[in-house]
Amino acid sequence: MQKSPFLSENGVEGDDEREEEEEEDDEEEPRLKYQRMGGSIPSLLSGDSASCIAVAERMIALGTDDGTVHILDFLGNQVKEFSAHSAAVNDLSFDIEGEYIGSCSDDGFVVLHSLFTDEKLKFEYHRPMKAIALDPDYARKSSGRFVTGGLAGHLYLNTKKWLGYAYKDQVLHSGEGPIHAVKWRTSLIAWANDMGVKVYDAANDQRITFIERPRGSPHPEILLPHLVWQDDALLVIGWGTYVKIASIRSNLNKGANGTYKHVSMSNMNQVNIVASFQTSYYILGIAPFGDSLVVLAYILGEKDGEKEFSSTIPSRQVCVLYSSEKAKFLVMVYTPYFEALCAIISALSVSVPASLPIYLHGVTLFLTEATAVVTGNAQRPEVHIVSWNNDELATDVLPQLCRWTVGYIVSPKDVVIAKPRDAEDHIAWLLQHGCHEKALAAVEAGQGRSKLLDEVGTRYLDHLIVERKYAEAASLCPKLLRGSPTAWERWVFHFSHLRQLPVLVPYMPTETPRLRDTAYEVALVALATNPAFHKDLVSTVKSWPRVIYSVLPVISAIEPQLNTSSMTDALKEALAELYVINGQYEKAFSLYADLMKPDIFDFIERHNLQNSIHEKVVPLMIVDCKQAVNLLLQNRDLITPSEVVSQLLNTRKKCDTRYFLHLYLHSLFEVNPHAGKEFHDMQVELYVEYDPKMLLPFLRGSQHYTLEKAYEICARKDLLREQVFILGRMGNSKQALAVIINELGDIEEAVEFVTMQHDDDLWEELIHQCLH
Repeated sequence: MQKSPFLSENGVEGDDEREEEEEEDDEEEPRLKYQRMGGSIPSLLSGDSASCIAVAERMIALGTDDGTVHILDFLGNQVKEFSAHSAAVNDLSFDIEGEYIGSCSDDGFVVLHSLFTDEKLKFEYHRPMKAIALDPDYARKSSGRFVTGGLAGHLYLNTKKWLGYAYKDQVLHSGEGPIHAVKWRTSLIAWANDMGVKVYDAANDQRITFIERPRGSPHPEILLPHLVWQDDALLVIGWGTYVKIASIRSNLNKGANGTYKHVSMSNMNQVNIVASFQTSYYILGIAPFGDSLVVLAYILGEKDGEKEFSSTIPSRQVCVLYSSEKAKFLVMVYTPYFEALCAIISALSVSVPASLPIYLHGVTLFLTEATAVVTGNAQRPEVHIVSWNNDELATDVLPQLCRWTVGYIVSPKDVVIAKPRDAEDHIAWLLQHGCHEKALAAVEAGQGRSKLLDEVGTRYLDHLIVERKYAEAASLCPKLLRGSPTAWERWVFHFSHLRQLPVLVPYMPTETPRLRDTAYEVALVALATNPAFHKDLVSTVKSWPRVIYSVLPVISAIEPQLNTSSMTDALKEALAELYVINGQYEKAFSLYADLMKPDIFDFIERHNLQNSIHEKVVPLMIVDCKQAVNLLLQNRDLITPSEVVSQLLNTRKKCDTRYFLHLYLHSLFEVNPHAGKEFHDMQVELYVEYDPKMLLPFLRGSQHYTLEKAYEICARKDLLREQVFILGRMGNSKQALAVIINELGDIEEAVEFVTMQHDDDLWEELIHQCLH
């Protein structure tokens, strides 16, 4: 069993925060929920105090200190009132049908009332009476039997005489001290006195067993024994620190008229103690709880040390546990000597603050330091759920709650209704303890109302936001917010306020539900203003339907970033996409060209953007130089060769601009040899560098290059045939012939060269060169 923490002087629980955290982590979910009973209870107990209670299938009987018996419905509304006694009512008993109520009191009287007629019977015993039990079949039989006892030590069986006009008392037992408790089930009557527990068989008029009082247990007047019938054959006894369970088996045959046939002694009841164990606490009450037991325990505080039990509690019992047969009610009654417990028990009907010394742990009700107000000691009544083997049950007892409808916790000044917690209570507890994921799983599993998903979702998201788990919170939004546009918009703006909207954008719905335009615009701006999410902005702009938002606010948020350090390629692409959506194709082309998008040429053709290529020669050449050259040649009326060459020469981009120049000028020369004549000197160099085989055809086809520069370049690169051609064009035929004969060594080419020159002197030079 886990102990409750004690409060230190400064209000902090314990000395070690780690221990406190461990206790919180180990906290078990309570099995009951509490609500203060209303109706007539507040007014009834405002000037009086409850002393005992009994529960029937259809009503409740509440005894008070002034001797009154109140009959209540289950909402606390008074149905009847009997001024039965002149002193405190000590015990109450219903018959099984709930038609009669019997009461006994310190005034020495036993009073029986019919609940549906004016019938009333009053019996005087001249000594305080402490216990009463009606025959379960009191309303069905004419015998009118009940059993009662008190301080005189006599256990009386009261029976109506044969003619029905008088009653007689039969003393079933006496001489062993006061009668402290009595319970009647079928024909079996169990009672407790100072010596122990006895069981009497009313059908056979025979006492059938004696169970000795546990050794070392406090005197019964200090700590009362507690009896309860688990069923027709099991008697549960709680006394001191001991629990015993007696099995009483009988072969009695019941007659048709409800009487029992007498059998031989060999067929009498057989009694066996089927379970017996000692607890670590004093038992103040015990009752069946499904297949288990619920025990109200009294634990001595650490300061009590070796003190006797009698020195640490008042002279009367703290409380009694009661369980009726049919209604399965659990009732705990606090005597008037513990007035301080009223406020504590009453507090259970509202939220319990951390400072209040009450802890709900599993199905256990901890009243930590509850009696300290009275005695100054840390004494704690607790409710335990135990098996017959004294194994304390925790979560595995939960299924048994379906057999247990409702219970009543009664203090002198208040009555609190205790009910098994349902699925929604379970979910609420999980939320209170930060188990949001489990709460969500419970809702999704169909536990509780479907509307709970909204509450659980909101609480879960709030929790994740507090923990700064923004990405996790965002990923859960589709599941938690579902189709609510209002909820989605609220969280969109909340994430925006936290500057965490980019993590939510991938999960935002674009239809079913569709949000207001503003929500999408705010989301896109949030992506645009955070460089880490610029790539997400591109994908979002491409994937979101164009009709769900206006692009102008987004464009206006991005354009100021152009030509700044925050302008990334991804942001340029996103802006280009937005320009396209808005029909601003020229601006989009400019950005696409800077980004050197592979499909830029298709984009130009699709949107007729030839007029926009003026300043984008270099990026176009980088993307695809062949397509760029064709485009430039086709539109040389829009962009002249001079503009093209100028851009290529002056670019700062890292690219092979000379090669681009070569391709462009070569293609231009093939289209029109005169279009780029001012660049033919440059072309000589470019041919030498990139395509030497095409230099000679160029030299032959162009008239616009400088011969001396061309010859110098060819000589430097040792291009012999090109030198021969240039020397021939320069009129230096003899030097050209010398190159052919001496460098090329080709006599046939030399003869051909001389023949083409039509110069007789050149023939002599040929013969001269050949001879030498």
